Amino acid sequence: MTITVITGANKGLGYETARRLIERGHTVYAGARDVARGEQAAADLGARPLLIDVTDEASVRAAAQTVRAEAGHVDLLVNNAGITGRLTTPAEPEADVMRRVYETNVFGAVRTIHAFLPMLSKPGAAVVNVSSGLGSITVAADPTLRASVPGWAPFPAYASSKAALNMLTVLYAQTFPNLAFRAVDPGYTATDLNGHRGYRTVEEGARAIIEAVLDERATGSQFAGADGDLPW
Repeated sequence: MTITVITGANKGLGYETARRLIERGHTVYAGARDVARGEQAAADLGARPLLIDVTDEASVRAAAQTVRAEAGHVDLLVNNAGITGRLTTPAEPEADVMRRVYETNVFGAVRTIHAFLPMLSKPGAAVVNVSSGLGSITVAADPTLRASVPGWAPFPAYASSKAALNMLTVLYAQTFPNLAFRAVDPGYTATDLNGHRGYRTVEEGARAIIEAVLDERATGSQFAGADGDLPW
């Protein structure tokens, strides 16, 4: 039995990722920070509901304890929960916006990884961090590459939070060589995160996540995109 935990799984990419993994036989804990929405999504999916607010240390630890008591281990952790915050430009004051975005996109992932790390001990266990092409420093620094990325825009809070998440992916992979760490960019997907302005469907975006999840490499890190690997 493959035990999978997905944060932010009550809608959008998290929901679709959960649905596809359940189809493949995974036992999925569908994480949500709202009890009612989480339970409804889990019931619709055939998943196990998991109350988890990644911005709250106590909530994350309680969620990990729940999974430990019920399943005993985790094979796959998908850090999907994320926010854009108010999309400011580099010229605007944005310390408060950045603090809020980092609380979910960076610190939330860190809390969740460390809470579940003791359970991710089986061979082949993996952590997949849902990132963004906006977090690629190589792309941001190259005008030619920027022009080739649909939806690219200079949003410092969101983009830098995903760059930080990418760096953490690499560092965790080096620190825990027996555990696979991967970052994945699902592409500019139409979800609540961007007011459904993305050009990819949720089904198309989730495909990139599923491909990263099912990668056969048991160790190492990578930054996978919907159209192939991306530069860090």
